[in-house]
Amino acid sequence: MLIVISPAKTLDYETPATTQTQTMPRFLNRSAELINELSTLSVQDVAQLMKLSDKLASLNVARYNSWTKDYDDSEGKQAILAFKGDVYTGLDAESLSEDKLAYAQDHLRMLSGLYGVLRPLDLMLPYRLEMGTKLANKGGKDLYQFWGNELTESLNEDLAKQEESVLVNLASNEYYKAVKPKQINAQIITPVFKDQKNGQYKIISFYAKKARGLMTRYIIDNAITDPEQLKRFDYEGYYYCESESEGNTFVFKREHQD
Repeated sequence: MLIVISPAKTLDYETPATTQTQTMPRFLNRSAELINELSTLSVQDVAQLMKLSDKLASLNVARYNSWTKDYDDSEGKQAILAFKGDVYTGLDAESLSEDKLAYAQDHLRMLSGLYGVLRPLDLMLPYRLEMGTKLANKGGKDLYQFWGNELTESLNEDLAKQEESVLVNLASNEYYKAVKPKQINAQIITPVFKDQKNGQYKIISFYAKKARGLMTRYIIDNAITDPEQLKRFDYEGYYYCESESEGNTFVFKREHQD
């Protein structure tokens, strides 16, 4: 089983890493091509392109200009520990043992605008480049055209190493659009999370993002291999709703949260 999740805008490079184990991203040469494009942009260009404040745009221009393929753990940090945000709050990677980090390395992938596909222990430098950014490049008008089939092919290579050919899609629509589902050589399971609010069950972005991280953690904790086992997911009060689930879309619901 292979899991895909999205990265996060918020990064943490201050907290010391909880492991010394590290790998390097697979697509560094491709990342360098994007950095070459980004390095030509001014602060104002970046602010407009990414809808950022001048302060954030300045920070990221500095990041692009100092980016290099030749870095180590004195500058980079393992992706699963560097990303922060709602998904990663649910995942709580800092509490993973070395054995569970090793399991995650084999079964979890983070899609990335800059790095393409990241394994949990891949060292990455701080950056901001969302997959939906319309950055013109040699491959086309945006990052979806830049990455083309590469991310799908990379996932298929990883799926070929799994005991069961199952892809659990816990990524946002923005990032999952970079994958070509019809070309994925696996059964694709898409969990959906609904929370009760005002007497109705609906997808609430904040809770749904955290739930994707909780589901990721559940799979890692239990070394899940069979999609049927996903239906037992019960972290933080979620439960499988058979009546609303259909095919490979698994719906999970939760009662009102105070």
